[in-house]
Amino acid sequence: MKPTNLIILVLFYSRHGATRQLAELIAQGVESVPGCDARLRTVPAVSTVTEATAPEVPLDGAPYVELEDLQECAGLALGSPTRFGNMAAAMKYFWDGTASDWLSGSLSGKPACVFTSTGSLHGGQESTLLSMMIPLFHHGMLVMGLPYTHPELMTTSTGGSPYGATHWSGMDGDKALSDDEKRLAIALGRRLAENAAKLAGA
Repeated sequence: MKPTNLIILVLFYSRHGATRQLAELIAQGVESVPGCDARLRTVPAVSTVTEATAPEVPLDGAPYVELEDLQECAGLALGSPTRFGNMAAAMKYFWDGTASDWLSGSLSGKPACVFTSTGSLHGGQESTLLSMMIPLFHHGMLVMGLPYTHPELMTTSTGGSPYGATHWSGMDGDKALSDDEKRLAIALGRRLAENAAKLAGA
């Protein structure tokens, strides 16, 4: 019987596509590690109208995350665009509903990483990454970043951080990912998967 591959959950929220592109590159890095599969998931937008509900299935792109995705994953990459130096409300809303997993410890001991995109170069990338780490620490996850053994951290003039993968998308979201940003995102996914495999004894 063929052994089951480890599932690495790549959970993101993206309004204009930049964070989604990072998620796809991280998934590429995950799947470069033998025995690891990336599972791309997103969260529904939060509406200002309290009666509004999101469709049960997104119109396109990644499916909505379910709590079972957290329970089944061997590692987690978490991404959100910056909202005033913080994660987007939609992502925060999702994590506010994970008390059952916190109580059961379903994420405890699993590796995790974070990623973000911003419209301006100094628009709160690192504070957003740190804000996403907070619920992961509460869940007992082993949060990792990118070491300076990746030379792109020293040469990038766009995104890229030791705290996680980042992208400077421009105010109109028209800036393509730079080569440095792409390499760092792929490296982060690969690092996450490699450590998940080690922790799982794979």
